[in-house]
Amino acid sequence: MSHKARQAKGKARVNAYEKLLSQEYDKYRDDLEIIIPNGPRLGDVVIEARGVSKAYGDRVLFENLDFMLPPGGIVGVIGPNGAGKTTLLRLIIKSEEPDSGTFKIGETVKLGYVDQSRDTLHADKNVWEEISGGQETLALGTRELNSRAYVASFNFLGTDQSKKVGALSGGERNRVHLARMLKEGANVILLDEPTNDLDVNTLRALEEALEEFAGCAVVVSHDRWFLDRVATHILAFEGDSQVTWFDGNFSDYEADKRKRLGLEADQPHRIKYKPLTR
Repeated sequence: MSHKARQAKGKARVNAYEKLLSQEYDKYRDDLEIIIPNGPRLGDVVIEARGVSKAYGDRVLFENLDFMLPPGGIVGVIGPNGAGKTTLLRLIIKSEEPDSGTFKIGETVKLGYVDQSRDTLHADKNVWEEISGGQETLALGTRELNSRAYVASFNFLGTDQSKKVGALSGGERNRVHLARMLKEGANVILLDEPTNDLDVNTLRALEEALEEFAGCAVVVSHDRWFLDRVATHILAFEGDSQVTWFDGNFSDYEADKRKRLGLEADQPHRIKYKPLTR
């Protein structure tokens, strides 16, 4: 797909927010496996960062961060480990506070968050119990779905639904966590490394579900191919405590970075931080 075609696809998704919101599930494609139910209608303000800075110890993770997430936008968050990507998500959910600047969350926003730790999962429950809460039928937006069919859409088939959560692999725990959160009807979902250890079928189903989702997503990922297919914007932690907001997907961002930095853009380097000055 060309640069212009990718950029047009991203803009079309944001512009089509109202259409996505009004769609009924039975009008979706027959091959859509994972359903992300529509949450409340988003207002004009979704997430806005204004001059946000955050430091740990004597290291400035980022400073003067500015961005505005539009309704329907999907933001890919990229950068080296330790740059501050997970911290950004924690600031959005207000489990941490910025050192300066403000995060504004729209009044209509209902957040859903899947972190990397999966610590909230119950080891003694089986897969079906953990995802369904023991309910035979789940309300997904305006639609009701058999809970075992919903669990199966995350590639837990047959006896796999009876496995104890404590005995699952990392990828299986990831799928359980995703399934449990996505059914809650959030209109802004925060996904921290959702592609880690996912099998190909679940990964493709998640891509398609995000494309059909009438809401916003902020996705931390190292999977450039995944971000190429789903992202409408990129938030790039580039080092030296700087974060770049870019309108386009990962390939568009990389092309822009090469224009800005030349050959240095392709050189691997350790993350650097500005020292904290008091």
